[in-house]
Amino acid sequence: MFSKKIQFICTKEYFDMDIEKPVPAINNVPSWFKKIKTSINNRTIKSCMPFLDSLTAGYILKLPVDIKIKHNILNPETGKKDGEQIPAAQRGASYFNDYDININTRLELHSIDQVEGSPLLEKNKNLPIHKFMNPWLIKTPPGYSSLFLPPMNNADDRFSIIPGIVDTDKFNLPVNFPFIINGDKYEELDTLIEKGTSIAQVIPFKRDNWKMCIEYDKKEEFRKRNMKFFTKFWKFYKNENWVKKIWK
Repeated sequence: MFSKKIQFICTKEYFDMDIEKPVPAINNVPSWFKKIKTSINNRTIKSCMPFLDSLTAGYILKLPVDIKIKHNILNPETGKKDGEQIPAAQRGASYFNDYDININTRLELHSIDQVEGSPLLEKNKNLPIHKFMNPWLIKTPPGYSSLFLPPMNNADDRFSIIPGIVDTDKFNLPVNFPFIINGDKYEELDTLIEKGTSIAQVIPFKRDNWKMCIEYDKKEEFRKRNMKFFTKFWKFYKNENWVKKIWK
C-alpha cells in the first residue's frame, strides 16, 4: 500500500532526546474541528471533505524549543521599535552546538532589503524576518519535492512561515523556515511560542510537467455532467468522487 516513503532524519543525540518529532497531519487535527457535529439537516464544515483533506494532508513539523518573541517593541536603548527572538536553546547553546543540533542556537534572520517591496515586509512591520531552525533533514524519493506551508486551516494566528517548495530528493540539509509576525492583528507582540507548537505542514508531491488548456463546454453537456450531483442531498462528493488519502 505504501510505495513511497518520506524520511525525517536528525542527529542521534537529538533523536535520543525523544522530543518533538514530526507527525502525520491527521494526528494534529484541532479539537474544535473534532467537536463539530454534522447531519443531513445541519451540514457543517465537518462534512466538507476538501476541508478535511487540507487538515490531514502530509506531515506536521513542530517547534523543538520555546522561543520568546518580541516584535515591534520600543527599544529604550535606541528609542526605536524593533524586535528580537530569544530561543530557549540559547541557555544551553554550548550543549547544542557540541552536538550540532540545528535548533535555534543562534539568531537567524533575513534583512528587510531581501524582501523590499513585498507585502510580507509591510505585514511584518518593516522589521527583519526571523527564521525557525529545523533539526530535521527531509528526504523524498527521486522525482519528488516537498511543499512547506503554514498548517492549513490550523495555523497559529501570531505568525506564519513563508511557504516554499524544496526539491527534497536532492537537497541534503535541513530546511529552515523564515516566518513573519501577523502584524495585521498584532501591532506589537511580546509572547512565548512554546515548544511543540505546529509551525509547518509538509506535503510531498511528484514533479511533473504541466500544460494548461482553456476550453468551453456546450451547455447541454455541462448540464448533463452536473445533473447527477443534484440528485442526492447528502455526501455526494464523498461517496461518488472523493478518494481517501493515507499519510502515515
